[in-house]
Amino acid sequence: MKTTLRNLLMPLVLVFTMVSCTKNADESKVDETLITKYNYSQDELQLAQLINQYRVSQGKNPLEIVNHISYKSEEHNQYMIDNNVVNHDYFEERSNNIIAVLGAVKVGENIAYNFSTPNSALYAWLQSPGHKANLDGDYTHFGIAIAVNAAGKKYYTNMFMKK
Repeated sequence: MKTTLRNLLMPLVLVFTMVSCTKNADESKVDETLITKYNYSQDELQLAQLINQYRVSQGKNPLEIVNHISYKSEEHNQYMIDNNVVNHDYFEERSNNIIAVLGAVKVGENIAYNFSTPNSALYAWLQSPGHKANLDGDYTHFGIAIAVNAAGKKYYTNMFMKK
């Protein structure tokens, strides 16, 4: 009886072990392709300028915009639109990519949803202690992406990097 039960359970254990290992192995891979081109919208350029104006007004260094970071931000906007969510899902993967590809030592992220203008998104971030901490943070570079869903709602992702 013990042998029969063990023989029945062993294939199940083996299958679960293989699935788990395969998933973890795939998640640890980082695509190290450097994205060099990104087409900024007027709103994205305006938000980047507003963020830098705010930082300078606070005695902070302006940030250099990096196309690769904006591309990763755009990917996240598309994920949020496709899944009808507003969250930081897969931030660790985006962060690991920026570390691997660009040599970052620190990465942060702000997201926003349904603000009609770059000014209103920035204002909302400044009212939130966590988002404001990123805006004021010890960073050197950043990326911006704004995407619009089918209903006309805007999704914002702003990622920061210290090199």
